[in-house]
Amino acid sequence: MVLVLVPALVGCGSGGRTPTGGPADRPRYFGPVAPPAGEGFYRPPVPLPAGRAGDVLWSRPVPAAGPFATAGARVVQVLYLSSGALGRPIAVSGTVLVPVHPAGDAPILGYAPGTQGLGDDCAASKGLAVGVNLAVGAITEALGRGWIVAVPDYEGLGTPGEHTYVVGPAEGHALLDIVRATPRVAGLTGAAHRRVGLTGYSQGGGAAVWAAQLAPAYAPDLDLRGVAAGGVPADLGAVGRALDGKGAAGLGLAAAVGLDAAYPDLRLNALLTPSGRSVFAAVRTACSLALVTGFAGRRIADLTTTDPMTLPRWRARLAENTLGRVAPRIPLYLYHATSDSLVAFGQAARLRTEYCTRRVAVTWAPFPGDHIDGVGRTQDALRFLADRFAGLPTHGNC
Repeated sequence: MVLVLVPALVGCGSGGRTPTGGPADRPRYFGPVAPPAGEGFYRPPVPLPAGRAGDVLWSRPVPAAGPFATAGARVVQVLYLSSGALGRPIAVSGTVLVPVHPAGDAPILGYAPGTQGLGDDCAASKGLAVGVNLAVGAITEALGRGWIVAVPDYEGLGTPGEHTYVVGPAEGHALLDIVRATPRVAGLTGAAHRRVGLTGYSQGGGAAVWAAQLAPAYAPDLDLRGVAAGGVPADLGAVGRALDGKGAAGLGLAAAVGLDAAYPDLRLNALLTPSGRSVFAAVRTACSLALVTGFAGRRIADLTTTDPMTLPRWRARLAENTLGRVAPRIPLYLYHATSDSLVAFGQAARLRTEYCTRRVAVTWAPFPGDHIDGVGRTQDALRFLADRFAGLPTHGNC
């Protein structure tokens, strides 16, 4: 994937840590500072300091709630430096959760959340702060294993700017960089070179696999052992075509917004009809439930003067955001519902074939059911990662 490698290769300098430098008038990074109060926490300094991807701008503890309180976990929100889809320095918010008695060499699990929505209030860190999120069960199980868990909000979700929803490089960077930030946020002193695993479902599954593809160039400093990802939107074009005009059409519209936010050359607003502008205005602030249920039957061709999917600039960006053209160097566990009505099964099966052709150690685990049936199927994924943390070999089932 030639064009995608351009931002990724920025990470080859400075020991694999992407410099977030730029204009000469940007201040130097001297370490974390005290966070602003309230919602100011999510507003990064302007200009951003010229640090490195994964550097912590500030963090704050929040009271553990729900299952996290029961587990005795420590919960910390963080704002850290990362890189957008085109390599632009950005700040991303997220959450680090530390088990009650972490081992000195406790591994770090980068947990990429599934679709939260596009509005700032939808950010995963805000739900996790009160113990409410679809990811709570999986995170609690990981904490019970003694793992430290790092959960990014992704670019523009909580923080200023639009969320680059399902844009692979931006999501992969955000996930890798919160893992880099975690030791400092968690106050860890032992085992400087920690084992890392990545997991996620749906949007999060895509983010985790993108991180796996990007890691050798972008984050070679991380000891990445494996990725377990479910419901992966590997081919956004195929996923979008399957959603268009269907009950969950809002997810396809959200993807168009995310791509447009990442790539200014797409100029989505210039393509919208008056009714399209109204619909997309609602999409831009909707959280996950509204995206899945609130735009049923909408067709993007009915909301635009020209169908974006017919335009070369859109087709090129979709191609850049298609997984499978670069071989991850670590084992993968991929699971997908065979009757998935939100993230088409066929394109996920093709991703498995692409990786097998490139000799990636893929364990492919399709299961009967629809997309929602995969949300709670985390035990096998976490067992796969536990084996990788233990150093057990796997050759996949290609």
